[in-house]
Amino acid sequence: MDKKKGIVVLALVFVLVLGGAGILYERLGQKVDPDLLATQAAQETEATEISPPTVQTTEPKKNLAPDFTVYDLEGKEVRLSDFFGKPIILNFWASWCGPCQMEMPDFNEKYLEMGEEVQFLIINMTDGSRETVETAAAFITEQGYSFPVFYDTDMEAAAAYSVYSLPTTYFVDDEGNLIARATGAISGDTLQRGIDMIMSGD
Repeated sequence: MDKKKGIVVLALVFVLVLGGAGILYERLGQKVDPDLLATQAAQETEATEISPPTVQTTEPKKNLAPDFTVYDLEGKEVRLSDFFGKPIILNFWASWCGPCQMEMPDFNEKYLEMGEEVQFLIINMTDGSRETVETAAAFITEQGYSFPVFYDTDMEAAAAYSVYSLPTTYFVDDEGNLIARATGAISGDTLQRGIDMIMSGD
C-alpha cells in the first residue's frame, strides 16, 4: 500500500514539475518573441515588470523621438525631424543580418502600398567594415527593394536609439512621438499593427 502511495506521489510531483516547466517555457518564449510590439509606456517599465511586452489598449505616455542625422546614397544629410508631420517607421538593419532579410519583403510590400501615407526610414547600420554603403546598396539593388534606405555612417541613429540587435523597428506618430518598438524580425501582420497604432494616434 505504501509503495502504491509513493508511486502516486511521485507521479503527482512529476506532473507538477512538467506543468511548471511548461508555464515557464511559455512565459520565457513570450518574453523573447520578436513578433510582439512594446509600447513606449511598456518600455519604461520593462526593467521592473516580469510580464512580457504587449500592445496596450490604453493611451501610452508619449515621448518625442530622438532626432539624428543619416545620409542618403548620394551622401546628402537627412534628419529624422525632417519627416515629422507624417507617421514614420524606423527600421535598423544590415545586409549580413538574416532576420533583417526575412522581414524586408513585408516592409517593401507595405512601402509600395502605403508609402504616400507613412514615411519609411530604412536605416542601414553602416560601420564601414562589416557593412559599407557599397555592400548595403548592392544588396538593396539585387533584391529590387523600393523603400528609401539611409546610411548611419556616423552611428548617430544607432546611438540615439540604443540599437544593439538587428533588426529593430520603431513606430513614430505624426507628431514625432515614439509609440512602439519591436526587436527582432516581425511579420507583415505585426508591421501592419504598428502602422495602425501610428495612423490612429493610439
